[in-house]
Amino acid sequence: MKTNIYIDGFNFYYGCIKNTPYKWLDVSVLCKILLPKDTINQIKYFTALVTSRPNDPNQAIRQTTYIRALETIPNLSVIYGQFLSSVVKRRLASPVSGLPSFVDVLKSEEKGSDVNLATHMLIDGFKNDYDLAIVVSNDSDLTLPVRMVRSELGKKVGVINPHKYPSKELQREATFLKSIRKSALKRSQFPTNLSDSNGQFHKPSTW
Repeated sequence: MKTNIYIDGFNFYYGCIKNTPYKWLDVSVLCKILLPKDTINQIKYFTALVTSRPNDPNQAIRQTTYIRALETIPNLSVIYGQFLSSVVKRRLASPVSGLPSFVDVLKSEEKGSDVNLATHMLIDGFKNDYDLAIVVSNDSDLTLPVRMVRSELGKKVGVINPHKYPSKELQREATFLKSIRKSALKRSQFPTNLSDSNGQFHKPSTW
C-alpha cells in the first residue's frame, strides 16, 4: 500500500523522544518497523526552528543538526511553521503575602504545524498521492482533517500516537491506531557520523 507519513515534529518530540537517549532518530527506519507491509512514498516532517534559551544556548544548533540528518533521507521533506517566544504576565497559583501576585514568564509556542500538516495531507489526498496516510501526532485538532480524508476522499488514515494515552477523538476517526515502543526507537537511530552535500557531521555530543 502506497503510504505517506505526516509527522507533527513537536508533538512527536514531547510525546516520546524528550528525556530519552533516542533523539538521533531515523524516522524512515522507524516507519519501516511500524509499517513493515507498506511502501513508504513520502515522509513530511512538520516543525519550526527554535530560539535558544539562556540556560540552553546550543538548543538551536542541536535542532538544525538533527534536521540536517533528517534531510539525508531521500523521500523526506521538512515543512516549517513558526516558533514564537514572548514575555507575558501570569498570575501565581499560590501568591505569597506581601509579594507581587503577577510575574513575567517566557512563553514559547510553535505555530502552524497542525495547519500545515492538515493542508498537505488533504492536498496530497486530492492528488491521489497515497492510498494510506499516517498521522504521527496526538493532537485532537487534526480530528476533522482525518475525518475529511476518510469520508470525502475515501482514503485510509492511520494514527501513530507518540504519547502515553491516545486522543479519543483521533482514535475514533482513524482507520487504525498504533503506539510507539521504546524498542522501536532504539532500533531506529542514525549512525553517529553522517555526510551530505556540505560534508560530514555527527550526532551532538550532549542533548
